[in-house]
Amino acid sequence: MAVYSIRDAVAEDVRVLTDMMVEAANWSAAGFRTRAAVLADTQHTRYVHGWRRPGDAGVIAETHDGAVVGASWYRLFPADAPGFGYVAPGVPELILGVSPIHRAQGLGRQLLQATVLRARAAGYQRISLSVERANHAVALYRSEGFATLDRRGTRDTMVLNLR
Repeated sequence: MAVYSIRDAVAEDVRVLTDMMVEAANWSAAGFRTRAAVLADTQHTRYVHGWRRPGDAGVIAETHDGAVVGASWYRLFPADAPGFGYVAPGVPELILGVSPIHRAQGLGRQLLQATVLRARAAGYQRISLSVERANHAVALYRSEGFATLDRRGTRDTMVLNLR
C-alpha cells in the first residue's frame, strides 16, 4: 500500500479541491463527464466556489513527492441553496475525491477519517454526504458508520452521528 501524507486544506487549495470534485463526479468510467461539463454545473461547483468560507474545512492527500492525489472536505449549505446531501442547517456536507490510479488503496478511508475528526473537533453533531447507490464508496461510508437517511432517484443521502 502506498504511503500518503495528509495535510489541512487551505484557501489556496481551491484548484486542488476543484480537481478532486471533478474526480468525485467521475467515480464511474461509464458516466464520465468532461471537466468543462462538471464545472458548468452549479450543483457541483457549489462545493468549491468561495472555498474556505466560515465552516469550511478539509484535508489534502499528497504522495512523497508532493503530488496531490485526493481530498476530502466539508461545508455548510443553507436550506434555500442545499447541496446534494443536504440534511439540515448546521450539518456540514462531506465531499471526497481520489485520483483514479490511487483508488482502492485505503486513501479514501484515510481522508474520510481525517475529515470526520476535524468535523468532530469543530463541534458538529452530524455530517452528511450524498452518494450514488452504484458507487463502490457506499461500502466505505457504511463501514465508517454512515447510515442512509434518504433515497432520491439513484442517490442516497447518508449521515454519520459524531457524538
